[in-house]
Amino acid sequence: MSVIQNALTGALAAQAGLNTTSQNVANVMTPGYTRQGVLIATVAPLQSGTLSAGNGVAVPSLLRFSDSYKSLQMWQAASNLGEHQTRQPYLSQLEQVMGDDTASINAGMDAFFSALNAASVEPTSSPLRQQVITSADALSQRFNSLNTVLSNQHAAVYQQRTAVVSQINALNKGIATLNEKIAAAQATGVNTSGLVDERDQKIDTLAGLVGVQVVDQADGTRSVSLRSGQPLVVGALASTLVVQGNPDGSQSLKLNFAKETFALLSKDLGGQLGGLNDHEQDILNPLMTSIGDMANAVASQFNTQLAAGFAMDGTAGQPLFVYDATSASGMLKVRPGVVAQDLAFSSDATLPGNSDNLLALIDIKKQPIAVSSLGSVLMGDAYTQLTSRLAMDSQQNQASLSTAQTVRDQAESSWKSTSGVNQDEEAINLMQYQHMYQANMKVIAVANELFDSTLSMMH
Repeated sequence: MSVIQNALTGALAAQAGLNTTSQNVANVMTPGYTRQGVLIATVAPLQSGTLSAGNGVAVPSLLRFSDSYKSLQMWQAASNLGEHQTRQPYLSQLEQVMGDDTASINAGMDAFFSALNAASVEPTSSPLRQQVITSADALSQRFNSLNTVLSNQHAAVYQQRTAVVSQINALNKGIATLNEKIAAAQATGVNTSGLVDERDQKIDTLAGLVGVQVVDQADGTRSVSLRSGQPLVVGALASTLVVQGNPDGSQSLKLNFAKETFALLSKDLGGQLGGLNDHEQDILNPLMTSIGDMANAVASQFNTQLAAGFAMDGTAGQPLFVYDATSASGMLKVRPGVVAQDLAFSSDATLPGNSDNLLALIDIKKQPIAVSSLGSVLMGDAYTQLTSRLAMDSQQNQASLSTAQTVRDQAESSWKSTSGVNQDEEAINLMQYQHMYQANMKVIAVANELFDSTLSMMH
């Protein structure tokens, strides 16, 4: 009977192998599926004696072909990729807007100074004076248009940040729920491979949204935290991220876990959330401040120089520009009501045709202005330097994005080499388990024939 018992355990082990192989083949195209295998172990003999070969074979458990290190590498790559992918559309838009020669501040500045130069030929010409006012208004509109683009990007970043935080919170809850199910299933001896695959996919998606650290626990759960250590998921408990509006109009992040509240730093968050914060802090805010500095310098220096001159009627010069830092759409404007005769081009109240003050206005282009992100720079060079710096930032991010994509692709390939289903390998397994099953059934058939022969001899 031991022969039949051994063969029966072999047939059952082969059947377990066939079931596992069929599951792998069925999920060959399933994203995130981790292939499984059977752990086969011999059963020691239950009786003593040199002729006791053993009691067949057993399948203590199924194997899940997973490498935690490769998973961590893949999640880290997802975080870096998400960070650079999020930044690039914003950078490309700004690069395109600021680099457009037909609409750039540089083109407006050139047109304005060209009008001043033209007026220097005949300072008393009303059409030439009016052209200066028209060019000044066009220059103001270019400043305002760019400031509007920057303000719109700020609004878009705020909206996307809110959406990303909502996704993070939903994933945190999903991972915590799966942790609870996995712990319960593992305690009762149920195969948790499908649940673990689902949890890993959620962690992978979460890593694309924010940089994470993952630690395996003894009960089968996984603890997930931010790079800076604040907990996102611990066992069946999930944290909640909150976007908080500040009095100055900016946003800040807070994390609520259990009864604790953590204020999150904007740096090194990783993922899409980190990309949004980096773009806002490193690009948008400095650029908006710099454009405001330029607009303020244009208004201040031209108005100051005009105040030193005299209009056509001999009266003291009046401002040409009005600067309002609080206005998003009308930061720089031409003073309402200004007319051609008001422009103080003369340095002598008794000589309307004098152009000394006009020449001083033209010379402002070569004078230094203070721009927060550049320091002291010539007015005519400030915008060019800002555009060049933006182009450099965009190129660096594109290079980092390309590298991050390559690293992510390599990490996925490495993960698949261990955890992915190989159809050729599964085909071989299928044949081996089939032969194993058939061989054991043949053993049972032979044992039955021997048993029948023994009975016939007794009769």
